[in-house]
Amino acid sequence: MRVVLSHLFLFIVVALATTPAFPHHSFAAEFDGTQPITLKGVITKMEWINPHGWVYIDVKGEDGRVVNWAIETGGPNALLRRGLRKTDFPVGTEVIVHGYKAKNGTPTANAKTLTLPDGREFFAGSSGTGAPGDGVDKPAK
Repeated sequence: MRVVLSHLFLFIVVALATTPAFPHHSFAAEFDGTQPITLKGVITKMEWINPHGWVYIDVKGEDGRVVNWAIETGGPNALLRRGLRKTDFPVGTEVIVHGYKAKNGTPTANAKTLTLPDGREFFAGSSGTGAPGDGVDKPAK
């Protein structure tokens, strides 16, 4: 009985210690590198999560309608290495996003740069995903 309980305890510890694996995607799987977009809007939410962060902004269209855009960024560690902090994205802050539209037509984009009100501009994309200008050398054709 003691052996069974020790094995059960070990199984439970291992099961609880494992973390779920999050799938990662390439830029080209979701975003269109031929569809650049510039958005100016007000931050409504920031998700500082892996594998990608998300900034949500309200963008006022030419027709006056406000659309909430989901902007994918690099992961928190990548953003930290570039000098960004979660506190740089308070709700209500106006930002300018240069990036690329989602292929599925939703108000979703992949950020290349984020410009804050004080003029600081940061590379906010994910490196090495195949996005235009992601810093990864492409082989010559």
